[in-house]
Amino acid sequence: MTDNSALTDLFSPTRMGSIELANRIVMAPVTRSRYDEDGVPGELHATYYAQRATAGLIVAEATNISAQGRGYAATPGIWSDEQVAGWRKVTDAVHAAGGKIVSQLWHVGRFSSVELQPGGQAPVAPSAIGAEGNTYTTAGFVPVSMPRALETDEISGIIDQYRLAAANAKRAGFDGVEVHSANSYLLDQFLRDSTNQRTDRYGGSIENRARLTLEVTRAVIEIWGSDRVGIRLSPVTPDAGNTPPDSNVMALHGYLIEQLNHLSLAYLHVVEGATATSREVPPGVDMDALSGLFDGPFIGNNNYDLDMAIERRGQGKIDAVAFGRLFISNPDLVQRLRVGAELTIAPRESYYGGGAKGYTDWPLGNY
Repeated sequence: MTDNSALTDLFSPTRMGSIELANRIVMAPVTRSRYDEDGVPGELHATYYAQRATAGLIVAEATNISAQGRGYAATPGIWSDEQVAGWRKVTDAVHAAGGKIVSQLWHVGRFSSVELQPGGQAPVAPSAIGAEGNTYTTAGFVPVSMPRALETDEISGIIDQYRLAAANAKRAGFDGVEVHSANSYLLDQFLRDSTNQRTDRYGGSIENRARLTLEVTRAVIEIWGSDRVGIRLSPVTPDAGNTPPDSNVMALHGYLIEQLNHLSLAYLHVVEGATATSREVPPGVDMDALSGLFDGPFIGNNNYDLDMAIERRGQGKIDAVAFGRLFISNPDLVQRLRVGAELTIAPRESYYGGGAKGYTDWPLGNY
């Protein structure tokens, strides 16, 4: 075994806003699709997250802020009292194990099905532009449904959904929240000119398209204070509907990050490249230049291994590193990385659905 803590400060304590982290290794939000139809966490989920509490920070899997915001069956919510009580079991277990955990607030926007929407209504989006692909319902995989464009006077209600979810996350005992403005979901759909063809104050110019993400972030700050709010962005990810990036990634996200600087957030969490696939970016896009614009702590994400994390931390390009899939099968990932122990690779069939098998039954490393 080796002592990798002698090579880097990734294993040393740090601080993001008011959140004290035992190390700079972050568990990224990883959807596991192991919830009931009501999206209520239970003892199984408490065990899962507590097993991974040695991460400096856990970003809990994307959590629906409302019934309207749901796009996949078997995913958790945080709009009901029952869901809040379930999440309290999770946060209590993580805290008892010495960890920190934040809730990622999620509205999928157009990437949903009428089978998942209240009353069989159409999903909502910035514009009535259909996505591509299938989503998972209780009846199996079905094509995503054509969305309808939100009316301007409805948008304040969307912001209220985020505000309520943020308040519920506080009731549930989380240490903070992360605004999910990534991966082609609702807020990202407003950002991109490929999915936002509005002509009101939420469409057209970069300033208008960034407006909803900034208004939502400010609303969440009203509940938590800026020092316990982070945000996740994915400037070039084409997932969740094969949405192309914005036509001017650098200008759009440069403007957004500069505006976020005025809010003094706890951290910025960025998918560097296409989520879970490639770190390659389109010509003219410089991810390090974008992250360098942010004044606060920066969490790098996407296909990292320890060597890359050590290198980029040493270069000052990241303040912390987020791992997703590696945490699935290595609940003690931090210690394995610290001592150079062998890592277990989870088979893809264990990612989604099911119960404890492939979820809470991964053994600790031999070190």
